[in-house]
Amino acid sequence: MSNVLDVLEERGYVEQITHREELRELLAKGPVTFYIGFDATAPSLTLGHLIPILSALHLYRAGHRPIMVVGGGTTMVGDPSGKSEMRQLLKPETIAENVERFREQFSRFFNFEDGSAILVNNGDWLLDLNFMDFVREIGRHFTVNRMLAMEAYKSRLDAGLTFLEFSYLLIQSFDFLELFRRYNCRLQLGGNDQWSNILGGCELVRRVEGEEVYGLTLTLLTTATGVKMGKTEAGTVWLDAERTSPYEFYQYLRNVDDADVEKTLALLTMLPMEEVRRLGALEGSAINQAKEVLAFEVTKFVHGEEEARKARDAARAVFGGGGTHEGMPSTTLPRGRFAEGMDIVTLLAETSLVSSRSEARRLIDQGGITLGQERVESIDRVVTLEDFSGNELIIRKGKKIYHRVIVQ
Repeated sequence: MSNVLDVLEERGYVEQITHREELRELLAKGPVTFYIGFDATAPSLTLGHLIPILSALHLYRAGHRPIMVVGGGTTMVGDPSGKSEMRQLLKPETIAENVERFREQFSRFFNFEDGSAILVNNGDWLLDLNFMDFVREIGRHFTVNRMLAMEAYKSRLDAGLTFLEFSYLLIQSFDFLELFRRYNCRLQLGGNDQWSNILGGCELVRRVEGEEVYGLTLTLLTTATGVKMGKTEAGTVWLDAERTSPYEFYQYLRNVDDADVEKTLALLTMLPMEEVRRLGALEGSAINQAKEVLAFEVTKFVHGEEEARKARDAARAVFGGGGTHEGMPSTTLPRGRFAEGMDIVTLLAETSLVSSRSEARRLIDQGGITLGQERVESIDRVVTLEDFSGNELIIRKGKKIYHRVIVQ
């Protein structure tokens, strides 16, 4: 059986490792406890978070024990990595709400009931720290010179770096020390922008406990051109169905660029690599089969098979492949509101396809709105019951965003 580290490398997850051969040997010997941290800066995880989640699942299924750390403490500070200015500080109650949302989402993927996976909030040990004890016991292991040489801090010196942000490295490093002490945690995973923080944690454990621990950074979810994936015209692609519907989630993945299909299948699904390579090698119109598999598998993983089927059927209905519109985002309006007609700008606002009437006018002027098969040519267009097929009307915004209006 291949080492799970080989699996992670083959699928494209791994960017950097502190001591590759030693870590590979450790993973081969038996169960290893590892952790990944997630700062609770939003009320939902995003598509990009599937990279650390799925890498953890590969380790989990190979018999290792994940600790999913929700940053109820670290979010109070805010990680400066990759940021050109200080993050907006969130209220403690907002962070607490976000932490609970993360707990719910992680519980879909890991079993925290039988002890095979662990879910913790680093606020449990960070929020009640004594400042003087912390700087004496932990701060003395970090030199300012070395910290200033780290990219996360060096790039911010001209723009300004607060002491609050400067302390983030110490706090995250303390997480690793605390998890080592509590659970014998030997490995930290994180995004590639977390390399400096991970090195800090490894060094702190070595200095304080005299033990060797390891760090591994993961690739960020990007396109073949290097652009970060997970953004649409409507904004971020969330894992929360209330923020990004299963249909919109499916459609985003169904429309990935041909060049990104094989990479995305390897990173975001658990399909065997033989199947990933077969699908990725399809050419011409056949690549659409691979995109449909990608969209279905990832939507099923996040939202369940029933929602994935609905989304697939709705997408097939839109693009002429059969199926129904049932899974498409929809708005239900009283039939009577169309008796004398509703102007198109009002309808777009009612369906939340636009954020303002001025955006609606701009889209119409650019030919970006279609009713059924008809492109809307004027902001004076009035929508009546005659535009509906049965009790529904499909509106398309741009090339990829569809919305169903239902009258009753």
